[in-house]
Amino acid sequence: MSGENVLGILCSGRGTNLQSIMEAVKSGQIPARIAVVLTDKPDAKALERAAEANIPHACIDRKKYDDKEAFEKALISELRNHGVTLVILAGFMRILSPYFVHEYKGRIMNIHPSLLPSFGGAHAHRDVLAYGVKVSGCTIHFVDEGMDSGPIILQTAVPVMQDDDEDTLAARVLVEEHKLYPKAIELCCKGKLKVEGRHVRILE
Repeated sequence: MSGENVLGILCSGRGTNLQSIMEAVKSGQIPARIAVVLTDKPDAKALERAAEANIPHACIDRKKYDDKEAFEKALISELRNHGVTLVILAGFMRILSPYFVHEYKGRIMNIHPSLLPSFGGAHAHRDVLAYGVKVSGCTIHFVDEGMDSGPIILQTAVPVMQDDDEDTLAARVLVEEHKLYPKAIELCCKGKLKVEGRHVRILE
């Protein structure tokens, strides 16, 4: 990516990944500026985190729009207004349409709490435990028109313990998410990622 790296971060909840990204930007690990934090829920704690860090933020409440296209147009308008070059989904619990994905093609990153392509969707930890696998983890990927199906950037494995429930597994995976997401964004902002079909190559 050329020029200044300008991040727009989309969240729906607590914003713990947002926090790890903000800290990585502040420390200089990620050579970028967070221009705006957007949520789809007015009570998202991510808004408080952005406010405390003096980062522009807004709620684009899905309930206030007649349809998905109008909602996404409002999101895109905010991202454009802030000059965003890379969209970061950090616990954004909505599937983006091909319209949105095309607008920022190759410039949307997402984090998912499993080792994709296994256990995509909204209930990864539940599905991991139900299936009985011994290893789970987290995945950072570029977003395409499918659900959790874009080219994989980085993954970290986490053991599944015999006595795990969804909360304990989620907590163990979250520790790794907070390390992995800033690293993936750092690589992207430093121009060290090259997408070749389904493969994301990390350049030295």
